Amino acid sequence: MFLGGMKLRLGYDFYRRDALIVAKELLGMHLVRVIDGKRLVCRIVETEAYRGPEDKGCHAYNNRRTGRTEVMFRPGGCAYIYFIYGMYYMLNIVAAAADEPQAVLIRAGQPLEGVELMQARRPKAGSRYQLLNGPGKLCQALDIDLSLNGYDLAAGEELFLERPMEQIREPITQSKRINIDYAEEWKDKPWRFYFKGNPYVSRPD
Repeated sequence: MFLGGMKLRLGYDFYRRDALIVAKELLGMHLVRVIDGKRLVCRIVETEAYRGPEDKGCHAYNNRRTGRTEVMFRPGGCAYIYFIYGMYYMLNIVAAAADEPQAVLIRAGQPLEGVELMQARRPKAGSRYQLLNGPGKLCQALDIDLSLNGYDLAAGEELFLERPMEQIREPITQSKRINIDYAEEWKDKPWRFYFKGNPYVSRPD
């Protein structure tokens, strides 16, 4: 890790571990999006881990290697972004070593900096709590799309993660991942991690 302003920016060593570890330890970290020199920052409050190739919920299940999933086979520390339902982008953090296709979906965040810019991108959000309380909403508010697919999160200046100088302590809960009924027996893996009782998560307790 190295200093980035008053915070510690996450380096490759953080990401190149098992997705279950990364998913849990991403909670409380700050996701930073820089647009025209302005920082949009949120505190990550909810994640989901995907561990290919054995995980039937993972896009790279059975080592499925396609134009879309190729990014997942890179060493941990880059962004894996895909488009679903013809409407939403989803931000994932590639984890583990090269050729171990694992990733962590960022499901929700608490807005910290650049909130007005986030609100301008999501004018129909009912409140601050609804700005980033879902992976599609988060990408919309932070202007994250396929142009950032494969982006280097450790070296890049437009999208990266920081460890705050002071961590807020909140109890962490695990549950089943959301909307992956197709994953058969793997749909019940408790690989969704979130801060219990936090009002910014996508689905409250």
